[in-house]
Amino acid sequence: MQLFTKKWHDVCFLQQIISQICKTQLIICPMKRISFVLTFSLAALSLFAQDKQTLPELTLKDVNGKMVNVADYSRSGKITIISFWATWCTPCKKELSNINELLDDWKSKYGLQLVAVSTDNARNVTKVKPFVDGQAWTFDCLLDVNEDLKRTLNAPFIPFTVLLDKDGKIVYTHTGYIEGDEFTLEEKIKKLVAGN
Repeated sequence: MQLFTKKWHDVCFLQQIISQICKTQLIICPMKRISFVLTFSLAALSLFAQDKQTLPELTLKDVNGKMVNVADYSRSGKITIISFWATWCTPCKKELSNINELLDDWKSKYGLQLVAVSTDNARNVTKVKPFVDGQAWTFDCLLDVNEDLKRTLNAPFIPFTVLLDKDGKIVYTHTGYIEGDEFTLEEKIKKLVAGN
């Protein structure tokens, strides 16, 4: 519903722009104006008609050096949480620790999986595995050293959380972290399980 509302808002915004341009650009020849309006209308319709985004076909290493196709998480048939983080990002580490405390409960209730994606660069990537091992995190942790996945998903900064439904479609994203955001995330998960 959130994506639908956002896309509808974007369509309405484009319509307002078109309307303003048509009112103020009366000197444009009618054929150019029609062409301009049609172009923007098609752009608005394509924005509105887009399917929900899925994870890209992109291969990253996990902390153990195994190559993983990120798109496989979309095809798992499970609700999936993707959490972008880095060893230097205190809010990121706090978010993952808090989710980790709830994870066993969430797995049994909702049948979901958690994937952490480290955005540590080549200089810091060697710190990721020792940190993950020290936290005793058992969920998958991928290394996005060049930030390819982060860029593909238009993550502005970290922490950045992505929620996928069982069909692998992105249904919710959240940037930043404050204490308690994990409970908001759980509400989104409950709605997915309920079919809303």
